[in-house]
Amino acid sequence: MKECPAIIAALPREVKHLVRGWKREHLPGKIHAYTNDFAVVVCAGMGPARATLAVQAAMSLKPVTALLCVGVAGACDPSLAVGDVVKAGVVVDTQSGERFTDSPFRQVLVSTPAIASVREKQRLHASYGAAAVDMEAATVARIAQAHDLAFHAIKAISDDASFELHELARFATDDGQFREAAFAAHALLRPQLWSKLIQLAGNSKRAINALTKELESQLDWYRRSA
Repeated sequence: MKECPAIIAALPREVKHLVRGWKREHLPGKIHAYTNDFAVVVCAGMGPARATLAVQAAMSLKPVTALLCVGVAGACDPSLAVGDVVKAGVVVDTQSGERFTDSPFRQVLVSTPAIASVREKQRLHASYGAAAVDMEAATVARIAQAHDLAFHAIKAISDDASFELHELARFATDDGQFREAAFAAHALLRPQLWSKLIQLAGNSKRAINALTKELESQLDWYRRSA
């Protein structure tokens, strides 16, 4: 069977540069999907339930041979900077304690049910040796294991270990979306947030650019194998 990776991200902005020129697949339920000749990219929202839907959608569109959980993540390791790329050797589900391995790599990525505060990132680094934290990788790894598929987690750091913006969590919806317009309106009326918002915007751009570069390199390998 030819290699066909499914790239699973939470939000479309994380892969917007990667999928330029790809075919847009029209799916219901706030699922964004894109395909080319040898790969599929799906974004369905944040968290385990939405990650599961994203994988299911990917499998309905292509004969998937590998699952890549990608996106931006928060740093738990203070030595990591914005734009650094984490390739997880171990993914830990903090709720179940399950551990999933990808032996070529060494860094630890932990998946939690909510956006992590600075204090939580410190705890995760101390308890698990975590390099970074996300919300979806453990779920994608579990599905890959159940279907005997290759799995990789590739994350770009968008906020360092000391960065926190409490308001973000309030604008995450129950179906894994982020209410960007509502958040912008909220922030516009609070000048004390503006400096952090400018920092966050720059950090996100840097992280997404780094992620895109790494994923394009990964896809080159799959393209040659197709």
